[in-house]
Amino acid sequence: MLNEVAGFKHRFSRGEIDSEEYHGFLMQFSDYLDIEKPSLGQNIRYLFQYQFGYMYWRYFMWNFTGRQNDVQGKNDIFDGNWLSGINFIDEMRLGPQSNLPSDVENNKGRNTYFFLPLILGLLGIVFHYGKDKSSWWVLMVFFLFTGLALKVYLNERPFEPRERDYALVGSFYVFAIWIGFGVYGLFEIIKKYLQPKIAVPVVIGIGLLAAPVLLASQNWDDHDRSDRYTALAMAKKYLDSVDPNGIIFTIGDNDTFAIWYAQGIEEYRRDVRPINTSLFNTDWYIDDMKKAAFESAPIPSQLVHEQYRYGTRDYIIKHPQIEEDDTLSINRWMDWVANDDPRLTVEMQSGQMLQTFPSKNIRIPVDKEAVLRNGIVSEKDAHLIVPYIDVQIKSDVLYKNRMMMFDIIANNNWERPIYFTGGAFNDEEYLWMKDYLQLDGLAYKLVPIKTPVDKRNPFDMGRIDSEKMYSIVKDWDWGNSGSSDIYHDPETRKNAISYRSNIARLSEQLILEEQYDKAEEMLDLATQNMPVQYYGYYTLLEPFISGYFEVNQEEKGIELYKQVVKTYQEKLDYYATFSYTLQRNYLETILMDVERYRSLVGTLLYSQNEEFLASEAETFNSYLKMFKHFYANEIEDEVFQEDSLEVDLENPPMDFPDEETLLKMIDSMENALNEE
Repeated sequence: MLNEVAGFKHRFSRGEIDSEEYHGFLMQFSDYLDIEKPSLGQNIRYLFQYQFGYMYWRYFMWNFTGRQNDVQGKNDIFDGNWLSGINFIDEMRLGPQSNLPSDVENNKGRNTYFFLPLILGLLGIVFHYGKDKSSWWVLMVFFLFTGLALKVYLNERPFEPRERDYALVGSFYVFAIWIGFGVYGLFEIIKKYLQPKIAVPVVIGIGLLAAPVLLASQNWDDHDRSDRYTALAMAKKYLDSVDPNGIIFTIGDNDTFAIWYAQGIEEYRRDVRPINTSLFNTDWYIDDMKKAAFESAPIPSQLVHEQYRYGTRDYIIKHPQIEEDDTLSINRWMDWVANDDPRLTVEMQSGQMLQTFPSKNIRIPVDKEAVLRNGIVSEKDAHLIVPYIDVQIKSDVLYKNRMMMFDIIANNNWERPIYFTGGAFNDEEYLWMKDYLQLDGLAYKLVPIKTPVDKRNPFDMGRIDSEKMYSIVKDWDWGNSGSSDIYHDPETRKNAISYRSNIARLSEQLILEEQYDKAEEMLDLATQNMPVQYYGYYTLLEPFISGYFEVNQEEKGIELYKQVVKTYQEKLDYYATFSYTLQRNYLETILMDVERYRSLVGTLLYSQNEEFLASEAETFNSYLKMFKHFYANEIEDEVFQEDSLEVDLENPPMDFPDEETLLKMIDSMENALNEE
């Protein structure tokens, strides 16, 4: 218990705990913790260090001094900080700025302005104040109220789901005005030493080079969205994963908006009905879903507008007087929910009357004939179809969107295929039916075949019909995702998490079925359309390396390995330039990359090239020795032995979480927070 608390405090002090993890920790250990209310001094320090410092000053400096990269900051030295481009200044805050990994140096969001726009703006503030105090105060009030005052009003929590610089753009506009005043002020200074006809072109030249020219040259590559079709390609992948006339429940903005565009503007797969579960809490959106749209039929539903309008059934609760949770058919369950009989309502202490549901246990009957007739399950899998699906609701409260989802399930009668986008991993998002999913491309299809989720790997949900998924994935539209001419922004890169992990699962299934040619085709498809140098998330490439070895494509496997291993070696070379104190401060990050490197070397166990394996193991150990001062003596004795393969590839000495699991957890939390 003490170790858990100490570890939590350490991670929190380094800014590695977001609001969800903080809340989860308190809920898990609430019975054992005595939480002290923050003092006034602690609150003031939080205001100035985090809300003013990290969530305002950092954004301000992005715009007028420079930005480290396009990765969301986590209050460490690696991502999301301001950067000037003057090494000795940056090194005081961010550690060594030489020998940087290629990922860092080549990030298009790495923009440096050498303080020049900032200096011009500060000069403009002074000059403006001296010339016209009245208008200066007008701008200053505007600047403060759209900047620091806004931070006080918002009272931001630690670690938002995304960067919030866009909320402060008003104050940045004002400072840009002062940059203009600064050019005028510079002219007033220079004309004292040069004739006006010389001073004017000199000042214009300095002003242009120090602000618009410099800013445009640094920012153009990471702000140019022209000829990039990755978002449209993502939408098409989702839609192509759905059978004709299907219904797909979407979760966040990023999947929903792209699908809306593809259907509304590109007129693509208009037979599919997307339902955004966040908006499904509103009566107007439910009304829209009950209408035909493009080529898709209305949703199946028995509830009418008066039963879900605003203020009615915004949430329903388990009836407190029904103690036994008998299993009810979903149709009987919905009949109760749709019944307006006041005897089925419960009065709260506030006097509010709430609608109820009768049981947490719901049984969804399966019409096998309808399932096969409508292609919900392939004929070859007919013997796997179960007679019913039992759902156990884990909460005493159901919000309107979940109620409406059950309404659709109850009235669909297996006529239309139903899918989930998989943007989150909470059981509730799948109506507690994770054991009855089938992964078709990017979407999870609800099928009456039980496939229990592996508790050791809970994010690999659903069964795979390799024949069907192969036919979907091989025809995916990738847009120009593999092009070197576009900016692969963070969202484009993050989408690779789903693409890579799903294709890896398909390839593994094809290998198990000894369909080696198809497995190789899938591996090639992913590596060609998501080049290593543009998409990051290197741990997700391990199944592709081992997959190539398993289909006897040694050369491809080794080539991919070499590309990935280079990234880890560059990072460790960079960490080796840190002082001992800085290494200790970021020990977890360093050791995480060490263990990722170790895991990568482990993929070579699938190779037939033992000489290459031994050589890479030796290389790995040479990198490990750079940080041996952080390993226990017994680990050193085990790892560094002469005349042997020194690395225990299958049993690393330190237990670190799998990166794919971490990435999916982060993605899930972000999507959940995006609903806000």
